[in-house]
Amino acid sequence: MPVRVQQEDFDTGAEIAALRRADPGIGAIASFIGLVRDVNDGDAIAGMTLEHYPGMTEKALARIVTEAKQRWDIIDALVIHRVGELKPLDQIVLVVVAGAHRGAAFDACEFIMDYLKTRAPFWKKEQTAQGARWVEARASDDLAAERWSEPQAK
Repeated sequence: MPVRVQQEDFDTGAEIAALRRADPGIGAIASFIGLVRDVNDGDAIAGMTLEHYPGMTEKALARIVTEAKQRWDIIDALVIHRVGELKPLDQIVLVVVAGAHRGAAFDACEFIMDYLKTRAPFWKKEQTAQGARWVEARASDDLAAERWSEPQAK
């Protein structure tokens, strides 16, 4: 269950290939890639700074992945989250889940991303023409995470 927080970009194809090689029982890979948009809340975004609490962030991500493995019959999962200065079109986050079957892989991938958005200690500051601003938590992210409050069947 690799979890990495890093400034460097990642190669999605290479990361998925490495995870696939781990187990010949893998029959499905589900993934999510988050990107920096050029607009948020109607304002043009020139860039974004992502900050985190080193050590705490990795532990929070590992707990989320561990919970996904407890809820679904998945083989492995990978989370890479970038920090530092990013610009529109840059990759921010990669979540990859490997399982024997697609249903568990899809559900676990979505769960990891929903919990990452609401439970991992990251802070985003956007650069706009009006100046820098911190990005507030979204109610829609909380609603997405709430649907997982009941344990799912394996």
